Amino acid sequence: MNEERVIDIETRLAFQDGSLQELNQALCRQQQRIEQLEETCRVLLGRMQDLSDSLGKEGATDERPPHY
Repeated sequence: MNEERVIDIETRLAFQDGSLQELNQALCRQQQRIEQLEETCRVLLGRMQDLSDSLGKEGATDERPPHY
């Protein structure tokens, strides 16, 4: 191989290495965000279930509405 070809290959390799590092960092950030969103969904679902349970207990009696 001639010297220019070796330099070209080394340059491309360095660029690809940098690109891989950037992609890895982006993937790590995305995974952290996904985990945060999943936790938020779990909390909200729990709150909705609690609210549903508390409303269900209050409305459990079959009383006639006031307009009857």
